[in-house]
Amino acid sequence: MIFVLAVAAVAIFGLHQIKASPKLIPREILFGSPKQAAPQISPDGASVAYLAPDQGVLNVWIRDRRTKTDRVLTRDRGRGIRYYAWLPDGNSILFVQDQGGNENWHLYRIPFAGGEAQDLTPFEGVQARVLDIDKHFPETILIEMNKEDRSRHDVYRLNLKTGALELVTRNMGQVSEWITDADMKVRGASRTRPEGGSDLLIRKDEKSEWEKVLTWDFEDNMTSAALRFTGDGKELYLHDSRGRDTSALLKWDPVTRAGKILLEDPKFDVGSVVLNPDDHEIDMVMIYREKAEWVPFRDNIREDLEVLGKLCKGEFSIVSRTREDRYWIVRYEDDASPVKYYIYDRIEKRSEFLFVHQPELSKYTLYPIEPVKILSRDGIEMTGYKTLPRSGKGPFPMVLLVHGGPWARDTWGYEPTAQWLADRGYVCLQVNFRGSVGFGKAFVNAGNKEWGRKMQDDLTDSVAWAVQQGIADPKRIGIMGASYGGYAALAAAAFTPDVFKCGVDLFGPSNLITLIQSMPPYWSVERANILRRLGDPATEEALLKERSPLFHADRMRIPFLIAQGVNDPRTTKPESDRIVEALRKRGIECDYMVFPDEGHGFAKPENRLKFFKAAEAFLAKHLGGRHEK
Repeated sequence: MIFVLAVAAVAIFGLHQIKASPKLIPREILFGSPKQAAPQISPDGASVAYLAPDQGVLNVWIRDRRTKTDRVLTRDRGRGIRYYAWLPDGNSILFVQDQGGNENWHLYRIPFAGGEAQDLTPFEGVQARVLDIDKHFPETILIEMNKEDRSRHDVYRLNLKTGALELVTRNMGQVSEWITDADMKVRGASRTRPEGGSDLLIRKDEKSEWEKVLTWDFEDNMTSAALRFTGDGKELYLHDSRGRDTSALLKWDPVTRAGKILLEDPKFDVGSVVLNPDDHEIDMVMIYREKAEWVPFRDNIREDLEVLGKLCKGEFSIVSRTREDRYWIVRYEDDASPVKYYIYDRIEKRSEFLFVHQPELSKYTLYPIEPVKILSRDGIEMTGYKTLPRSGKGPFPMVLLVHGGPWARDTWGYEPTAQWLADRGYVCLQVNFRGSVGFGKAFVNAGNKEWGRKMQDDLTDSVAWAVQQGIADPKRIGIMGASYGGYAALAAAAFTPDVFKCGVDLFGPSNLITLIQSMPPYWSVERANILRRLGDPATEEALLKERSPLFHADRMRIPFLIAQGVNDPRTTKPESDRIVEALRKRGIECDYMVFPDEGHGFAKPENRLKFFKAAEAFLAKHLGGRHEK
């Protein structure tokens, strides 16, 4: 039936253009498991660990650099491994895993030589997180767990030899972030204020009392944070937007309460800060404008960045370093080719190609992604990205692809969903609407309590821009997104029912009241800030109902494809169940896909492929793009 409907849509919108188009990029290449990915070099530089499928599931593999031989290390048979790290002694690897997407992460250790993985945090219903791994302390790491109280994470020192756990810092309440020093001591904490915003607390050592040294008001909270103590432990590196719009990088003295600006930009927040693993001082800093740009803080790092900038096109980042810091693994990403990895020798200033994440992509011509500027109806400039089909003439059908968060942002680079949409004949438009991060505090705070209103207006204005540019056919526009992006798709149907022809919602909340009420207990540390950005059910129930698509289902009339993981702790299954029931009760077409072994995102490749197969048929039926069975 899906195939028949897709063919009918093709006949309506021009079969001759599709016949003339190149062969479709297979979904298995775009959304299946990578061939190889996420490499990490061993502390001694002799081996490289990486993720690759074993029996169809992502596991950790080891490559011997001398013999060029590979062997699988872990034997996960569930959702696959997504995060792992070498432990400082190089004799074992740490990885994390949850159950079916419930986000109650356990930490596991497996010997480098192979064998059984040991669960280091075997506590039911507890979430463990890595806080600090330092090469100078090979026998211990710091972890966070909500073992004593599910609503807050305490800090434990984990002995890697014995597996013993020592509680070193108890969460005094509302602490959302811990800050360590070069001696791997917990000496800083960010604590949420009852009215929103946060206090920075520090102490001289782990036995001293905490002292409040700085306060970020609510308006600065999203663009400010303590990063790390300086190498001597006397000062702190901060992201700080007090007294300015964008977040600057500061070196700040808690005694004098004075700071020195190290880097700032008038339009964009300062981004990632890379510290040297030896002296814990700054090596390089990134500012993400339309694309990522690195600023070196040391002369030798400047030389390295100049060499790496000439090696390969696209954005690059340092993803792994050896103990002596001679070898780096460098990741290169651009918009129209697979992600590449190299091993860089800092002494010889030469590089060794390692692998690409999906070599089959090289057989196809991918689609360039172009940064664009879009002006909202009230004069706010938004950065976005457009990806255009290669065949035929515009205007094309378009899918507005909305990022999640919403306190996140879209970036330039290889994006499989954008490639898939362009390859199937759609314009893919991504826009950083107000509330997105990276563009200063005025921009992010302009989204406060604007879910379903001005944030949604920004998306509608982006559609109008694409139509005015002549690239989008106003009669063939869809909207698609995950999490907040899924909410935006539902909100678009409820609040602008004439703009879009269909919607695809992946685990998007339909009722903002129940979204807040069902938050995981450990999100309570940020509850005050969340309520000020979204709305408080206790005092603003009417506002939240007004912005919730579920209460406006009578206005919705476009068809939907909705997908949900049963174990999702963020957007729980009832959020999707209720809107599906409401749409079907009104006779609106609503395909509903439920994955019993997934959470907030689809980790299993077979589930991703099942979803994108359905989404491709759905979009082809309603917008007329190309479709592979």
